[in-house]
Amino acid sequence: MQSLIRKARVIDPQSVYNNKVVDLVIDNGIIVEIGFDLNVAASVVIEGADLCVSAGWVDIFADYREPGFEHKETIATGLACAAAGGYTEVLVCPNTQPAVSGKSVVQYLLQRAQGNIVQLHPIGSATQNADGKELAEMLDMRKYGAIAFTDGWKPVQNASLMMKALEYVKAFDGVIVQMPVDAALSSGGLMHEGIMSTRLGMSGIPVIAESLLVHRDIELLRYTKSRLHITGVSTAESVAMIRKAKAEGLAVTCSVTPYHLALTDAALAGYDSAYKVSPPLRDEAHRQALIAALADGTIDCIAAHHRPQEWDAKTKEFDYAADGMAVQEIAFAIVWNAVRDAVTIDRLVDAIAIKPREIFGLEPHTIVKGSNASLTVFTTTGATLLKDAEVKSLSKNNPFIGEKLVGSVVAILNNNQTKVNK
Repeated sequence: MQSLIRKARVIDPQSVYNNKVVDLVIDNGIIVEIGFDLNVAASVVIEGADLCVSAGWVDIFADYREPGFEHKETIATGLACAAAGGYTEVLVCPNTQPAVSGKSVVQYLLQRAQGNIVQLHPIGSATQNADGKELAEMLDMRKYGAIAFTDGWKPVQNASLMMKALEYVKAFDGVIVQMPVDAALSSGGLMHEGIMSTRLGMSGIPVIAESLLVHRDIELLRYTKSRLHITGVSTAESVAMIRKAKAEGLAVTCSVTPYHLALTDAALAGYDSAYKVSPPLRDEAHRQALIAALADGTIDCIAAHHRPQEWDAKTKEFDYAADGMAVQEIAFAIVWNAVRDAVTIDRLVDAIAIKPREIFGLEPHTIVKGSNASLTVFTTTGATLLKDAEVKSLSKNNPFIGEKLVGSVVAILNNNQTKVNK
């Protein structure tokens, strides 16, 4: 099948066509021609106002809940979310049942995703069953396709075990991914500790519940000389520590979620559990610090933290409601709507298409003639309005449903397939 992308601005610093408006012809999954006003009778023509094209986007932290929680999400519905959201590759976290703690579950995930336009990369658990008690067989999982290692939503609390995990992955230049939540300091907390939590009468989660774990893990990284990625940073203090560690030459990288860039704890004024996430939404000062860190490159990439929850899990007393948002299918629009006045589109593409590949050792993709076509076509001026009936996820814990956002995904091309959003 031949596809034609007409009049799209290339955003790819490695391409000679960077920032040029061109036509691209893709045939059998290969970019066969790049030029201007090409006359091609393609079976699929992708065109529109103010189009941009970049290497395919990568989401580095999503939870598709299968196996074990298929009533929340499945591999199939999760990958449909990813495709709608402009992603050509997704790293999925290991908090399933059974957990991704051995080669059999890694192989199961890869088999379930086989042939999809979106390529799935399993993240193995750092500890057995992601229970924080003993190391998992990370080397074995690595051989069968695990791309990195994390305990996901249950970050490793034991410092000795975390140190051993960092040392273990050095054998194959692996990456440990950690979400910065100290379980003891955040225990019983429902939201960011601050003026809003006091006003609402809800127990708060202090900033130090994040910054203490970030500090500890950076010190462990310094000691082991390994590689660490901190996902879901939400505080100015975390950003400052990571910026300093990078300046020292430590191999630390980090990512931020769309909702931490777009929202603050003020969203919880109505006690709506849709806004209950981990780490919690912080105040405006922290949000601005995150945006500034994304702009200057301290925050390397965006991680959707797509965590579907069924209606029953969210529609209950705030104390007992489950954490998470399922925002992957409109993550780009959420982010662009929040940061477009402070972050260039080139930096944002770097954060969702280039840096993730560098950090996790994925195949780089450059827009040149003869290269494999892993592409995302999008616009920064169009609009996204996700209607309830159009949601691809099995779950609808997405507070942005029905909200008109700036920026939209037009199409993705990958694995010799083309999908155009309607």
